[in-house]
Amino acid sequence: MDQISEKLGQNMKRIRAKKKMSQGDIARALDVDRGYISNIENGKKNPTLATIQKLADAFGVSADELLK
Repeated sequence: MDQISEKLGQNMKRIRAKKKMSQGDIARALDVDRGYISNIENGKKNPTLATIQKLADAFGVSADELLK
C-alpha cells in the first residue's frame, strides 16, 4: 500500500506543477485543509476513492492518471 500512496503523491506533485497549481489551490477546490493535500502528496494519508476522483476533477485529469 505504501508504494501506491507514494506513486499517487508523486503523480499529484507532477500534475500540479505542470498545471502551475499550488497545494492551496487544490485544497480550496476540494474544501479541505492544505495540510491534508500535503500529507497525500507525501504518502502519509490514503484518500478515499471519492477523494481521488475529486482530486482528478480538480486537476482536470482522469483518476487513472493519478494512480498510474
